[in-house]
Amino acid sequence: MNKDYSELEEILGYHFKDKKHIDTAFIHKSYANEMHMENSSYERYEFLGDAILEYVTSKELFLKYPEKSEGELTKLRASLVCEYTLSQITKELGFGEYLYLSHGEELTGGMNRPSILCDLFESVLGAIFLDGGMEEAEKYVNKFLLNDIENKSTFFDAKSTLQEYAQAEGLKLDYKLVSMHGPEHNRVYECIARLNGETMASGTGQTKKMAEQVAAHKTIIKLNFEDKDF
Repeated sequence: MNKDYSELEEILGYHFKDKKHIDTAFIHKSYANEMHMENSSYERYEFLGDAILEYVTSKELFLKYPEKSEGELTKLRASLVCEYTLSQITKELGFGEYLYLSHGEELTGGMNRPSILCDLFESVLGAIFLDGGMEEAEKYVNKFLLNDIENKSTFFDAKSTLQEYAQAEGLKLDYKLVSMHGPEHNRVYECIARLNGETMASGTGQTKKMAEQVAAHKTIIKLNFEDKDF
């Protein structure tokens, strides 16, 4: 394995002292199995990164929102660390291009699969912690996840928020499935959100519900009604 991570390190703002950590963070289990590399996939790093992510996110939300209750903080944290949010971040950062995948996984689009891209956010976090400690790990989470909390957090309740808006404005909200493709184990759905029959936004996901959620979230951003009281 001899990938050049220099461009990625510039984006991350962190340069690895031991490249073994960043290498491991991108080894999918399918590749490890194909190459007979026992216990060499990113799964252990992901396990560690998941725990660090919960700690850092909890601490930052606790400090940033002293007025919020435990229940509100839990809900906000869940909206930030969900698969969609984390996979969108790593997709924009190009993490998929560094993945080590088996031939079969590569052919079925593994480098763009939301569940894998979500894993990579946590595995890279684990790698940064192991290589540079907690301070660098916190910088990573703050820089890429906690830099726009209000906007990212709208995804979790996007469908119900949009429904409330539609009812308050006397509009009819509905979702339409426009396409479905891919094998059964890796199906991709595309749905559109409509208000009074007008298409507002489209979304894709590995379930119909996820595709609708993405479409709703994009519609909320498009309408920009964050400050409306309804």
